Amino acid sequence: MHHFLRDFRFFALALPLLLAACQRETVAPAGPGAPAQNLPEHLTLGNPSGATADPTQPTNYLLLKPQYALSYHRDRGIPNWASWHLTSDWRGSAARQDDFRPDNTLPTGWYQVQATSYSGSGFDRGHNCPSADRTSTVADNSATFLMTNMMPQAPRNNQQTWANLEDYTRSLLDSGNEVYIICGSYGRGGTGTNGYATSLDQGRVTVPARCWKVVVVLPTGTNDAERVSTSTRVIAIDTPNDNSLSTTWATYRTSVDAIETATGLDLLSAVPTAVQQVIEARVDTGPTN
Repeated sequence: MHHFLRDFRFFALALPLLLAACQRETVAPAGPGAPAQNLPEHLTLGNPSGATADPTQPTNYLLLKPQYALSYHRDRGIPNWASWHLTSDWRGSAARQDDFRPDNTLPTGWYQVQATSYSGSGFDRGHNCPSADRTSTVADNSATFLMTNMMPQAPRNNQQTWANLEDYTRSLLDSGNEVYIICGSYGRGGTGTNGYATSLDQGRVTVPARCWKVVVVLPTGTNDAERVSTSTRVIAIDTPNDNSLSTTWATYRTSVDAIETATGLDLLSAVPTAVQQVIEARVDTGPTN
C-alpha cells in the first residue's frame, strides 16, 4: 500500500510537468530550420499584435500553422498580418497544389471564407505566405492555400509587383541567407479588374486599400532575433491595392516605422529596442534584383 501511495504521489506531481511539456510542443511546432529558442519559429522576431488563439478576440485571432503564423480578423475575413521564416530547407520540389479551401480550424460558428468567395470579383486570391516559399513537401505547399492565408489583391499587384519582390526574396537564399517576412494589409477599398470595391462575398471579405510587407535578411545562423543589428538589411514596402500600380516593387519602399503608424502594429518587437529604433526608421536602398 505504501508503494502504491508513493507512486501515486509521484504521478500526481509529474502530471502537470508532462502536460506543460506537451503544451510547449503544440505552441512551437517543429519545422525545417526551426530556431533553438523556445519560440514558435514564425514568430521569432515578435508577435506584431499580441494575437492569441482566443475565440473571444475575433479581430486578432492567432492561427499558428507549422508553415506560418497569422493574426486573423474574423469580421474582415482576411489576416491582419502573416509572419513566416524562409530558409533553403523550406524550398524543395513539391508542386503548386492550387487546393484553395476553407480553414476548418477556425472556432466553431465563425464564417469560413470559401474557395469561391472571390469568384468574379476582379480580385485575386492573393497569398500572404506564398506558395513558392513552401515547396519542401506537398503538405507545406497545400497549407498556403487555406483561405485564411488570402486577401483580395488587385491582379497586377499580386501577379507582378508582389511576385517580383517574392522572387527577389527567395533569391537571397542562394547567397547564404535566411529571411523573416511579415506582411499584411489595412484600410478598406481597392481597385481590381472590375473596378473599385470595398468588400466581397456579401460583405464577409473586406477588400483592403493597402498591402504591405517587411523582409529581414540575415546570414544563416541561430539566435536570430539577437543577431539582428543596426546593419541588418530590412526591406519594407507599402503598395496601393490598385490594378494600375507600378510593377517595380522598389517604387513603394518605405520604413517599418511608417507601416507601424499606419497599422498600429509593433513589428520586430523581439529585436533589441536600440536596434529596432535604427532599422525601423530606415528606408532600404539596396539592390532589387
